[in-house]
Amino acid sequence: MASEVDVVVIGAGAAGIAAGRYLAEAGLSFLLLEARERLGGRAWTVPTALGPAVDLGCEWLHSADRNPWTTIARAAGFAVDERLPDWRSRLATRFGDAVQADWMAARIAYEERFETAAARAEDAAASTLLAPGERWNGLLDAISSWANGVELDRLSILDHARYADSEVNWRVLEGYGTLIAAHGASLPTRLGTIVEAIDHRGTDVAVATNNGPLRARAAIVTVSSSVLAAEAIRFAPALPDKLAAAQGLPLGIANKLFLAIKNGVEDFPIDRHVLSHTDRTATGAYLSRPHGWPMISAYFGGRLATELERQGPQAMTAFALDELAGIYGAGIRDRVSFLAASAWAGDRFARGAYSYALPGHAGDRAVLAAPVDDRLFFAGEACSANDFSTAHGAYLTGRSAAQAAVAALARRPAVG
Repeated sequence: MASEVDVVVIGAGAAGIAAGRYLAEAGLSFLLLEARERLGGRAWTVPTALGPAVDLGCEWLHSADRNPWTTIARAAGFAVDERLPDWRSRLATRFGDAVQADWMAARIAYEERFETAAARAEDAAASTLLAPGERWNGLLDAISSWANGVELDRLSILDHARYADSEVNWRVLEGYGTLIAAHGASLPTRLGTIVEAIDHRGTDVAVATNNGPLRARAAIVTVSSSVLAAEAIRFAPALPDKLAAAQGLPLGIANKLFLAIKNGVEDFPIDRHVLSHTDRTATGAYLSRPHGWPMISAYFGGRLATELERQGPQAMTAFALDELAGIYGAGIRDRVSFLAASAWAGDRFARGAYSYALPGHAGDRAVLAAPVDDRLFFAGEACSANDFSTAHGAYLTGRSAAQAAVAALARRPAVG
């Protein structure tokens, strides 16, 4: 490994790649250190036996009309699918318009209570806003498990209220993970390099890795909040404020399962979202024929996702088949087969899917993002005040951290 650079970037996911691209534009020497044997982090596109590749990590270009990855995708020649998801009509798909209307009334009432609570100074768990005895409480909780990776009893009202959503959601046909990895392909990177410690006691930063030491004038840390919370990287001097903030921003668990449709593909509508149950939290969300492909994708979140991951892909498939049989009939069991599944809780370099704030920890994102002594800079979706849990939030914080690092180094003498 190069022994000295201006900036070392730890993590080559969306944030690290964005930081690297900015540092390259600024003309600084830098190196990305990535623990995995691939670029992209929690953006990961994998091939399937059917031909089309699927995203096991982030998939949707959320707020696509202002998402920088949309512009990057088009400039690089990637195909952007602008078909909007029909998430709000998935009940009508199976249960009819009357049930959908009742559900929408309950959801609007919940959202109004949420807005009222978010306007207050004190924080609380979002579960406190559920109306006692409301028939839709299970579904509201399930939606939180899909959207946030956690149920409402662990979700901060004040933090969640800060999320900015244009409600324009598109997809990259070749895969979000493919796009992000391609954007970082030209950057100087060392894969399979696990950062073990960062010593910032001197003028420079000393980084210890499994592949040897590295010195730099500054470091940009983009690993997940759960990795920081587990103290997988040791800091000297210690950073107790960062540790506490990371512990207040754990990663929720959200996993995907892809099933191939073996016959009768035309029986399944293209890009149709549908639910199996409306009265429980432990249920999945299902999408038939994404992009028209002959497959069904299943999405599980929160405690259900954690338990199914613990049991393994076979249990995840069995659970999905039980729910799909309630939607399409028992014959579905012989018409689909396993393609791929994610397991983010057990990924040691992520330890979850995307961040949420625990009740009482709505201010932790700013603490996590704050630089230390103009030598350590932090980025990643958990550092984003308004775009957390997204790849574009990671991108924007990565670029911002790199900009701050460049400005700080301009005020200091060069290495040597």
